[in-house]
Amino acid sequence: MQKIANLTSYELKWEQPSALKMEYQLRAGDDVAATLRFRSSFGTFAVAESADGCWTFKRVGFFQTRVTIRHCNTDVEVAVFKPNTWSGGGTLILASGQTYRAATNFWQTKFTFETEAGDPLLSFQSGGFIHQSAIVSFQPNAAMLPDLPLMVLLGWYLIIMMHNDSAATVAAAT
Repeated sequence: MQKIANLTSYELKWEQPSALKMEYQLRAGDDVAATLRFRSSFGTFAVAESADGCWTFKRVGFFQTRVTIRHCNTDVEVAVFKPNTWSGGGTLILASGQTYRAATNFWQTKFTFETEAGDPLLSFQSGGFIHQSAIVSFQPNAAMLPDLPLMVLLGWYLIIMMHNDSAATVAAAT
């Protein structure tokens, strides 16, 4: 695996190799750049790994949900993502105090991370029904971000969570 900052000039694509498993790969051509694996098909706990590190993501809370982000094998939060339920997106808050905005379109097919000023950093264009996938695109200044690997992995996790929530809503309505 290569560090994600070294791959920003390539087309990166998140793919789900098997529709039967909640496991995903970030691919740069034939090479795997990162993985995201859920512990259970029905849970929200996932492990994300790349050459840059290993993190765990877990959605917690009921009325005010958030996603906790930790380095693997620790109980110390390195960041938290607070979703904006009504308008989509949310805010990524790092332990250092640095924040990034997240935004999504109405159909939840495009997800972006932005600076606090609203300048885009990276985006995900998602699709697929049986096998979920997304193309990851970077703005030129994104490769310099120390938090880029985390955002690439977390962004895909959040897209999966939004997709699962939408599917659950449709199933409940029928």
